[in-house]
Amino acid sequence: MIAQYAAHLLTSTDKRHLLKFSWNFGVKGMRSVYLHKKRLRKGVFFPPFLYLSIINSCNLRCQGCWVDVDKPETKIDFNQLNRVVNEAKAHGNSFFGILGGEPFMHDELFDFLAQHPDCAFQIFTNGQLITEKKAKQLRALGNASPLVSIEGSEVVSDERRGKPNVLSHTLRGLDHCLQQKLLTGVATSLCQTNIDDLLTESWLRSLIARGVHYAWYHTYRPVGPKIHPELALTPEQTLRTRRFVVEMRSKLPIALIDAYHDHRGQALCPMATGISHHVSPGGAIEPCPIIQFARDRIDDKRGIYETMTSSAFLRDFRETAACHTRGCIVLERPDLVKALAEKHGAIDTTIRQTAMAELDSMEPRSSQHLPGQEIPEKNWMYWLAKKYFFNDFGAYAKLAEEASKPKV
Repeated sequence: MIAQYAAHLLTSTDKRHLLKFSWNFGVKGMRSVYLHKKRLRKGVFFPPFLYLSIINSCNLRCQGCWVDVDKPETKIDFNQLNRVVNEAKAHGNSFFGILGGEPFMHDELFDFLAQHPDCAFQIFTNGQLITEKKAKQLRALGNASPLVSIEGSEVVSDERRGKPNVLSHTLRGLDHCLQQKLLTGVATSLCQTNIDDLLTESWLRSLIARGVHYAWYHTYRPVGPKIHPELALTPEQTLRTRRFVVEMRSKLPIALIDAYHDHRGQALCPMATGISHHVSPGGAIEPCPIIQFARDRIDDKRGIYETMTSSAFLRDFRETAACHTRGCIVLERPDLVKALAEKHGAIDTTIRQTAMAELDSMEPRSSQHLPGQEIPEKNWMYWLAKKYFFNDFGAYAKLAEEASKPKV
């Protein structure tokens, strides 16, 4: 399987693009995690991976979206983007996730990417705006991997994404990327209406046949101004997702990403472990994309490193989350999210200014933390990668200590 995947990569990607991404994300990414571990030993938290939502605008209207896509355009400008990335690079970072809205609606995206040939960027996109010309530009740059979101069949996609003919237009953008031999992924937010269609071996085989290099199964988070709780997965479906991903990693020549488990199958939250935080389109530094409260901003004169490492707000969020659950604090304990925002006098970072009312309306529900039902990695490569480069970094020590105490 590993040999098949290596052959697929070598024959279906631009060699320069593959080499550049392997160096910037692979080799330098491992170094950034090493530096993260080194900082942790001194009690300093600066995430090795930053996620930047560079614009709020989007051409689709997806169910459950928490971004203000229907509000006046807000975006991080060229100079601010460069400043954030340059300051992070000075502390060893080399990988950045680019989100929206729809990132390809940002008119300075390609100029920004061109400024950082020594970095790897993963662009979360619906794919609809990726023309043949833009795909050629991405190939020429060689430092960005498109991660194209597909939410189901033609009927389900139209329903999930709020417009007609979504799937065909998305597949057209996906094919433009593959034709230009870009390292290309497909992401899916699993929910009740698409899990039976897309959490299948046949779906992954169809992606492999198309030329896709990796896939990422998210789980639908019922948050935002229009919560759709009926779409959320049950605990049984969450466990089914984990089991499927582990099995397919040992069976199919496609890389499968997940951000919610370590090598032993224990749940984790990237925000709570300190491995990543998020910057909003308005420049606010948030614990994660779905926690739309902040005390800190990227335009702070101290710079992003000093701002983030000295943030009491971010520290309190990490520690509180890690003390209460290995899962998602927003889903399991919205009351704690509200209490932390109030405690620190955090501002609502949305344009709609209803984030607190949305928290009040949320019912606690399960997330990826399902104690006693852990499914360890079977594939040795994933096992090693997660053990050394994507684990909990000791964040849950207090939670484990409390769990081990005898119950009175």
